[in-house]
Amino acid sequence: MKTDDFYYLGKILKTYGNKGQVLVHLDVDDPGSYQNLESVFIDVYGECIPFSVMEIEMKARNNAVLSFADVHTSGEAGEFTGKRMYLPLTGLPPLSGKKFYYHEVTGFKVTDINAGDIGVVEAILDVHQQALFQIRLRDKEILIPVTDNIIQEVDRENRIITIEAPEGLIDIYL
Repeated sequence: MKTDDFYYLGKILKTYGNKGQVLVHLDVDDPGSYQNLESVFIDVYGECIPFSVMEIEMKARNNAVLSFADVHTSGEAGEFTGKRMYLPLTGLPPLSGKKFYYHEVTGFKVTDINAGDIGVVEAILDVHQQALFQIRLRDKEILIPVTDNIIQEVDRENRIITIEAPEGLIDIYL
């Protein structure tokens, strides 16, 4: 299975203890909602391989300690250090209104209330503390902050995001 069918859950940071556990960072808004995971998929050479989760212990700052079935030593666990973890897209609950998953809006047309059509979302860049729409308009790249006060509407049926960018922001790119 390729990573296109999955969403990024987090990264395995390092081994934890000597019983095959790993410390992971969960790159999610609500890590507590992942407390009962039965399995995760780990990217091994570009393929998502399933691993059964035996136990999860939540820690501070979106970190958790995971125990996998059939991983019993720190040496075995060490092979997973630095690997990315995923979950199937099919397991995501649907969102409504102005809320969306980053992967969901790739390819959506973006219209600004004042500037009109400004292009298509190529990706969402999650840089530091601010996510940005990466929008392509012909040969130009436009970066717009992903914030509730800028996003006016998400029309999933017609694949259009309506925004109201701060005055002059779009002009910088054009």
